[in-house]
Amino acid sequence: MDMGDLAASLDTSVAGIAAKISQGLRIGRDEARWLWTNASDAEMRSLAAMVRGRFHEPGSCTYMVMRIINYTNVCVAQCDYCAFYKLPAQDGGYVLSHDEVFAKLDELLALGGDLAAFNGGFNPHLPLSYYCELFAAIRARYGDALEFYALTIAEFMYLADHARLSYAEAAERLKGSGVRWITGGGSEILTEEFRARHSKFKYTVAEYFLAQRAIVEAGLKTTATMVIGFDESLEERLEHLERTRQFQDQLLSSNDQTGKNQTGGLASFLCWTFKPYFTQIGGIEISTAEYLRHLALCRIYFDNIPRIRTSVLTQNQRALEGLNYGADDFDLPIEDEVTQKAGATISLDFERILNYARELGFEPEYRHVSLGQQPRRADES
Repeated sequence: MDMGDLAASLDTSVAGIAAKISQGLRIGRDEARWLWTNASDAEMRSLAAMVRGRFHEPGSCTYMVMRIINYTNVCVAQCDYCAFYKLPAQDGGYVLSHDEVFAKLDELLALGGDLAAFNGGFNPHLPLSYYCELFAAIRARYGDALEFYALTIAEFMYLADHARLSYAEAAERLKGSGVRWITGGGSEILTEEFRARHSKFKYTVAEYFLAQRAIVEAGLKTTATMVIGFDESLEERLEHLERTRQFQDQLLSSNDQTGKNQTGGLASFLCWTFKPYFTQIGGIEISTAEYLRHLALCRIYFDNIPRIRTSVLTQNQRALEGLNYGADDFDLPIEDEVTQKAGATISLDFERILNYARELGFEPEYRHVSLGQQPRRADES
């Protein structure tokens, strides 16, 4: 059945929307708008818990210990919300060597983590061979002892264009170098208006989804992301949610019909908040309360994405309150220069953070992204 056909007539009452959700029907954009404007936080939590319950047991949650490795800070995208980048001619630009990357990965493993994500931007001096050699070296050195998110989709698009390759060709080259994941980073807010305001040298929304489809069709895994707290309107947030849900519908439908997509489509959805400090755009950081409410709306809306992740990186310990707003997963980061440069703070007191999840009524279980690894409970050594 076409998931788009599951939305019944508009119902602007919490009871009516709850009834639809209990029947497995999805809400539409107008109902999502009504909920945001009219429903209480308690009602949002309750509705989010109903959808969460389709995928996860009450009181269960998973987490990872991970590191975001910013392999270069040279970028020509010039997004006005970034405090991290250096232009090619500016002092302070860098590119990490293999040994420097290995040192960061060794420290990650020593701290009990096994997931790294690479994020660096649009560096015109780095050819495709730099990435292929780096990722092949990581796979050869570590095997399945750790997993890595090789690039964001935005970086992947720039890399493909810079190498004069189609998205399909670039995905195959990276896959041949040991890459298994290219994440949904670089989406921010998926409307053309937002991109025109803040990241005019980035790709269009249509191009973004074309690249992500090519990634999936190459047999690689991917995720969905979103960042809120810029100057985006409610309508722009809703458009982002709608585009993402429709794209997941298409991926799952393609999987059913052709068998091409064996990854299950978008594996997860992660939303975090914009850190405005030291950025060109500036502004005031949104409240955790608003973030949690948005997280609940995402869980209610994404009836076709199993995992909703809450952001410890940008919300610190309070991010775990998102487990009561529909989230089921989080990571404990040990580094991310991009957000740290804009004001994010990181704590390595993992046990304190995990204990907060327990105080909220959840039992965290470590989730291994790498192949061949078994889950472990948070209290296991």
